[in-house]
Amino acid sequence: MASIKDVANLAGVAVGTVSRVINNAPAVKPATRDKVMAAIKQLNYVPDEVARNFKMQKSKMVALMLPSIWHPFFSELAYYIEDELDQGGFKLMLCNSGGKPEKELYYFDMLKQNKVAGIVGITYNDIENIVSTDIPIISIDRHFNKQITCVTSDNFEGGRIALRELVKAGVKKPAFLGNVPSVYSETVLRREGFVHEAEALGVPYAVYEEPDPLRDEDKYYSTFLRQHQDIDGVFAITDMTAAKYIEKAKQAGIRVPEDVKVIGYDGIQDHPFFHPLLSTIRQPVEEMARTAVRLLLKKVEGKSLDREVFRIPVTYRAGETT
Repeated sequence: MASIKDVANLAGVAVGTVSRVINNAPAVKPATRDKVMAAIKQLNYVPDEVARNFKMQKSKMVALMLPSIWHPFFSELAYYIEDELDQGGFKLMLCNSGGKPEKELYYFDMLKQNKVAGIVGITYNDIENIVSTDIPIISIDRHFNKQITCVTSDNFEGGRIALRELVKAGVKKPAFLGNVPSVYSETVLRREGFVHEAEALGVPYAVYEEPDPLRDEDKYYSTFLRQHQDIDGVFAITDMTAAKYIEKAKQAGIRVPEDVKVIGYDGIQDHPFFHPLLSTIRQPVEEMARTAVRLLLKKVEGKSLDREVFRIPVTYRAGETT
């Protein structure tokens, strides 16, 4: 692997000159810059970001902390965050916590020591009192405190829209299908919006929530199907929850949308290869991602933000399940 000295020798310049070119310092002659860039390309030299950050005391690295990289929503979010960072001259460090609080705390400690420029994070664990605000942080879907700005979709309005769309589709007894979070998250507003609109319209409804549906999915869905046989519409807290419900309902002989109409939340199934194509409340994932990065970079520059929570409007996308 080529070193910065190898680049300097090939270009016929000092190591300090190579460093100035890499860091886009203005005091370098165009001809010299061209020689250095040609040498970098020829040697396929990759600068040591950690060493550069330590020397400059100014990082160009931003960490993205996700509970799971395989989930389509998080994957799409990461794509747009990386793209927006790249346009701003920053690089992405991905931290996949697996949703484990101890792993999240390990990452926070590591990131603080490595002096990243900032962090964009998603966590649903109770780590609020431990998260340091020494590093600029933007949270997705979780409002920690005044020092940590939150970017989220308009979850409450999403719940209201879902209820109205179910009623419009002929549903007489809708149900909300969700979970009880261990800590407060903006996602609970999906249920609140659903309930608010049902009561405002005088529509009878049901709410089914469990602390951790993933521990025993079969029990979670079988209990719901047994306890709520009279419902004819479902608003699920996520698209994945909706998809799993449709699978379990089919096994129980329930047809979607003939017997029960279903609406999810996220908008991750946006390809006709998915069948049935889910009706859903579409989160503006790209706008959320780019907004989070832009707000973070403002914080990195020492600028203050005018709000603690930035809620971005959602839209309804009709599919084949309503």
